[in-house]
Amino acid sequence: MPITVEAVDAADDAPIEAVFDWFNEVDRRFSTYRDDSEIEAINRGELDRCTCSPPMREVLELADLTRQQTGGFFEIRRPTGGLDPSGIVKGWAIRAAGEILAGRGLTSYFVDAGGDIQPAGHNADGEPWSVGVRNPLAADQIVKVVLPGNRGIATSGAYVRGQHVYDPFDPGEPIDDPLSITVVGPDVLEADRFATGAFAMRDQGIHFIESVPGLEGYAVGRNGRATMTSGFEALCAP
Repeated sequence: MPITVEAVDAADDAPIEAVFDWFNEVDRRFSTYRDDSEIEAINRGELDRCTCSPPMREVLELADLTRQQTGGFFEIRRPTGGLDPSGIVKGWAIRAAGEILAGRGLTSYFVDAGGDIQPAGHNADGEPWSVGVRNPLAADQIVKVVLPGNRGIATSGAYVRGQHVYDPFDPGEPIDDPLSITVVGPDVLEADRFATGAFAMRDQGIHFIESVPGLEGYAVGRNGRATMTSGFEALCAP
């Protein structure tokens, strides 16, 4: 997936290189497309939770927590039986990338991996970071511009990558309503994991986001109509 890192107050490229080294490490460990990844070793039965790495245990524990918090709608065990933690790894990795930059003394940065974003501070013009929410019915159209501040923002949907999120209670039925749900949370991990779970809830997902303190959301239905949580508009540009 495309990854963009902008570090406004970096003196050189070293912090950005450190972030991309981190993303490469994440890919080597968690990719379900690599036979040599740790997650695939687990899926082959060569490793288990007692023998896997601390980062893997952390992600699997986060997945368990999210499954509980979403009433089972967030599920990393695929219908085929294997584990695919992609729905939580991306936000987890992006948040850690932001922590790498902050750990090097940076205060203004923007990390975007596949449309899930962790901003901090301001952009190169000294203005607040802004994030456009795409219209899933016309990807070249921006329907909302969000000013997340230092919060994270993530979108779950099938309009870019195709069907990759499923309803674990009805895995054979594609999710076609809503077309997308965008979540703003305290950080990108919180936004990402709950966006995935909410999308699996279909038209009830936006109401779930409304019920979780610290989250705001914006869902676009199959009919093109948008439904937002009570505090979402306050995060948007006029």
